[in-house]
Amino acid sequence: MSQDAVIGIIGGQGWMGRALGMALLERNVVSPERLVISSRSGRGEAYRDWPEVRCVKDNRELVALADVIVLSVRPEDLAGLDIDAHDKLVISLLAMASFQEVASQVGSRRVVRAMPNAAAEIRRAYFPWFGAPQVTGEEKRLVQALLGSCGTARELPNESDLDYLTALSGAGPAYPALLAQSMLEHARSAGLSDEIAQEAVMQTLVGGSLLLEKLGAEPGDMVDRLIAYDGTTAKGLRTMIDEDIGQAIHRGLDAAHRAASSPR
Repeated sequence: MSQDAVIGIIGGQGWMGRALGMALLERNVVSPERLVISSRSGRGEAYRDWPEVRCVKDNRELVALADVIVLSVRPEDLAGLDIDAHDKLVISLLAMASFQEVASQVGSRRVVRAMPNAAAEIRRAYFPWFGAPQVTGEEKRLVQALLGSCGTARELPNESDLDYLTALSGAGPAYPALLAQSMLEHARSAGLSDEIAQEAVMQTLVGGSLLLEKLGAEPGDMVDRLIAYDGTTAKGLRTMIDEDIGQAIHRGLDAAHRAASSPR
């Protein structure tokens, strides 16, 4: 597929559609005149600096204009999409909507399923995707470039892998937020002011995550090393492990995975 392909985003004013559209423009992956968005609310403020971006309210008009169609709507809205993609390349960002469901609804077998997360807004998303057999190698390279504008894009070998990653990476900041909430509550109960508690927790979580990313080692190696020091951190880690924090996380991921794999 030509790198001059016109990209259409259905739901281009929603949080993910907007994040993708802005990333494509800001990183010069797509020129403004090659981007079309549809939104019932019209152009909005997000694209005010790119007047060449075409904004339409009718999804069928977007399909007629675009070479590649991105579906960025809620899963429950899929059944209401009244479009015929005429076998164009379709990139679905919907959770809990299988390749077969999307293909049947939009009239194309050339479907890519992708699972973003909220970090797309800061261009730090993990963006796994799976392409149907009908998607060509050239189209896959285009998909990788489009999704990679928001962070790290990764092609998967199986659609079932995407269902699992919907539960894991698709959660975005949700799991770190749960840990942060618990740490904040404890810090406040220890008498720290809200300002200091918030600062300490966020810097600990963000700094620690960046360090783990930079080291590139198994996180378990870091846990083992800190336990071996046998200091205050080791006492905290041992207690959390003894209280079965790992199994609680596993059960939560199992529940999310079941939901992601269940028919809508």
